[in-house]
Order: sequence, then structure tokens, then C-alpha cells
Amino acid sequence: MRRRRFKPTTTQIIAFSFLPVILLGSLLLWLPISSADGESVAYIDALFTATTATCVTGLVTVTTAEVWSYFGQAVILLLIQTGGLGVVTILSSFMMAVRRKMNMSSNLLVADAFNLNTMSGLSEFLKKVLCGTIIIEGIGALLYMTVFVPRYGAYGIWMSVFTSVSAFCNAGIDIIGDNSLMSFATDPVINIVTSMLIILGGIGYIVWWDVLGVIKARKRLSLKHLTLHSKIAISTSLFLIFAGAVCIFAFEYNNPATIGEMSLLDKIQVSLFQSVTTRTAGFASVSQSALTNGSALVSLVLMFIGGSPVGTAGGIKTVTVAVLVFSALSAIKGREQTSMFNRTIAKEALKKTLGVFFTSLFTVMLSTLLMCAVTDASMLDILFETVSATATVGLSRDLTPTLNAQGKLIIILTMYFGRIGPISLALAFNKKKSNQNAVKDPVEDISVG
Repeated sequence: MRRRRFKPTTTQIIAFSFLPVILLGSLLLWLPISSADGESVAYIDALFTATTATCVTGLVTVTTAEVWSYFGQAVILLLIQTGGLGVVTILSSFMMAVRRKMNMSSNLLVADAFNLNTMSGLSEFLKKVLCGTIIIEGIGALLYMTVFVPRYGAYGIWMSVFTSVSAFCNAGIDIIGDNSLMSFATDPVINIVTSMLIILGGIGYIVWWDVLGVIKARKRLSLKHLTLHSKIAISTSLFLIFAGAVCIFAFEYNNPATIGEMSLLDKIQVSLFQSVTTRTAGFASVSQSALTNGSALVSLVLMFIGGSPVGTAGGIKTVTVAVLVFSALSAIKGREQTSMFNRTIAKEALKKTLGVFFTSLFTVMLSTLLMCAVTDASMLDILFETVSATATVGLSRDLTPTLNAQGKLIIILTMYFGRIGPISLALAFNKKKSNQNAVKDPVEDISVG
């Protein structure tokens, strides 16, 4: 009997495409040339760094600026860029450069990688993504140079490029020192540029083209001219940023370990930055371990939600949480359908929303349980670490550098699950397609609540 040849699905290709990149990156970082002192670092730390860079998370077990040489930092930067855009995007771009035309399989792969519902105009979409990324990262690097070059000299150029790519890709890895951006907590240029790069990378490419389309049509830029996806992504993002900033400002106002001794203007900008960076960016302008319990809880919620779909951010995404909230409100009001901005949300979208939420929540719970078994850190510190890893944020309450080998391995797996998406990994192992014509089970009512 002839065996059927195994043919991986697009979801499986996307899910496992990060593995060879991570392994190759870890081997390169394990080389003595990647180390600042010329001696190989422990492989577990090389693997951890390759994973956090490729998964654009930002949690680090060793200080990037001190441990890695220029070669090592360049490897990390390439991993960040590859992970931010996606391995499939990089490979498809290379194919376009060589063949100048994408076949049906390539189109389907790119569509799934960006979670798009259509394969129309994918080549043009891919070109726009690459060009837009290069332009924004370039502008960000130039603006960073106005601060870093006067302070660090020629090294400031490399620092500016690295920080710009890391911020746009929502990676949160820097080569400034062991205190992230704390030395620039009240610098308006660093705050504004970093925040804008994080927001632009995290808002999603679909929103970019939607907004630009409205501008080109010379229409008044307002939500009513945008698609439903863009309306939800923008409105939810703005609400989370400002609501988070207000809460953090209130909780930290009198905390001398964070913003308590700053001026009112500095308190506002640091609170805004903390609210933005928790949306999967991972740069820290204040010590996360010094935050009050209230701010830590707010940060946990913001980290778990993350950015918007079809962008560089992680988390369950703004659109997901908005659909969940409005679905709950519809159920409370006794409505059969969930509507937002006078549009009904498709049932398939509702199912996917529930799948993303609960698989992400399960990942956090399982990771937290395993971490409790291998470390005696406080529950808040552990939960902060696991949510940060699952949502690919990169903020830590100083727990990451103290992890033992088991703890590092758990966080490595959590970052990987968080980057490819728990729902994608579940689909990757689901080889059987559902049969739409199958006999349905009988319906029976149950009591809920």
C-alpha cells in the first residue's frame, strides 16, 4: 500500500519556521566571537537570548550591552528584525527578489502569516510592509542619534539603529546598559520616539494602509471613514494607553522609588511611557520591581492584551479583547448578535476570539505553575514574568537574571508559544480537517451561571 506523502499545512510551516532561526541564532551566539570577552557564554544563555530576540520578547538573562560583542549584537539585531517581520515574510521577500513572482502556495503562506482573509494583492502588500518598516526604522534611528551621538559619540549611531529596530519590532532589547531606558526616563525625545515606534509597530499594517488610504482620498481623518478592524484597533489602543497611564499615574504619584520625586510633567510622561511599553514593547524607564501592587496589576492586564493584529506586537491583541467585552455586554443585554460600530461581528471571529483568549490564559497558568515548582520567588514576580513571556513583552521584576536552568527553559518555551500564538500551535497539530457534512450531535439546553 502506497503511503501518502506528508505535506505540512501553512499553519504548521508558520509555527515551526521560527525553530531553525532560533537554533541557528543560538549557535552563532554560542561562538566565542559573539562574546565581548572572547569566551563562549553558557549555551542555555545563548539559546535564551536567541529565543527572546526571535520571539521579540526582550527578557534577558545577561546584559546585552556588556556580554555580547559587536558581532553578537549584530546577530541579535538580525534575529529581532526577522522575528518582528516574521520568518515567512523574510523568505517570501527573498523569493520575490529572485523570482519576482509569488505562486499560489506562497500567497497562501503569506496570507496565513499575516492572518489575512484575502490573497488579493499580497505581493504589493508585502512590498509596502518592507518599505514602511525600513522608512520608519530609519527615521527612528535618525531621531535617536540627536540624543545618543552627543552622549556616546560614534557608538551612538549603532545604538540608535539597534534601539529603533528593537522598538519598532516591540522587542525591548537595548544595548544601553543593564537599566534599559531608566537613564532617559525624563528625556522627551527618547520617550516620544520610542513610544511612537512601539505604537506604529504594534498597531498593525492593515491600520497603516487604511489610514493612508483615507488621507490619499483627501477625506477627513476620522473613525467613520475607516474599516471596522481599524476602528476597533485604534479606539481600543487609545483607550488602553490613556486609561493605563491614568491608573499608573495615580498609583505611583507618591512612590519615591518610581515617579514620586519627579515634577508633574515628568510624572505624566513616565506614566504614559509605562502604559505604552507594557503593550509588548518591554523597555523600562522605571524599575518594575519598585512598582506598587496596583501598577503591577495594571501592567499585567496591559501586557496580556498587547498590541493589535497583523503587526509586530504580541499578546491576545486589542481586537480580541474588544470583541470579548462587547460579546459579554451583548449577552448581558440579551442580544443574539455582537455589534460594534453598527456592524455585526461574524460568529467565526467570536469563536477564534474565545480560542485565542483561553489558550493564552492556559499558557500563562501552566507556565506559572511550572515556575512555582522551580523557583521560590514571589507569586507576583513569577506571574509578571510568565505573562511577559507569553505576551512577548520583555518586562521583568528583576527575576529573569536569577533564573536557574529549569526556569530559563520554561521561559524559553513560554516565549516561543507566545510568539507563534497558542491557537496557531494547536492548529499546527490538528492534521484532520473538520467535515462540514458530518452528522451533528443533538442540541440540549443547560444551565449557565
